[in-house]
Amino acid sequence: MIFAVNGTLMRGLALNYHMIEAGGVFVRESTTAPVYRLWSIQDNYPAMIRAESGGAEIAVELWETPEVGVLSILKNEPAGLVVGRMKLVDGSEVLGILAEPYVVGGQKEITEFGGWRRYIQPVP
Repeated sequence: MIFAVNGTLMRGLALNYHMIEAGGVFVRESTTAPVYRLWSIQDNYPAMIRAESGGAEIAVELWETPEVGVLSILKNEPAGLVVGRMKLVDGSEVLGILAEPYVVGGQKEITEFGGWRRYIQPVP
């Protein structure tokens, strides 16, 4: 199955090894439809929520991942991150990591960066 990630599970980032251990194989980079907002959770990881308004395209990676692998990935994610349907810019839907709304309370919104990688490694 195609599985979308938008944070520390992406290639070269801190928890990418969870994707590899779960049998994930990188397919390609993509972006979401412009209906999501993104927050930094204490600068440790991002949390993405589908928004009623103010959404933007957010950078994601698509991975071919066995279904059992998705379960092992979710088991290692912080509380409040969940697997849900994610709409991509091309109109297709895939499963991916999203957040429950309570996770973003009092956190820094980083939607303007268009993705976690651009937030933690800004281009000068």
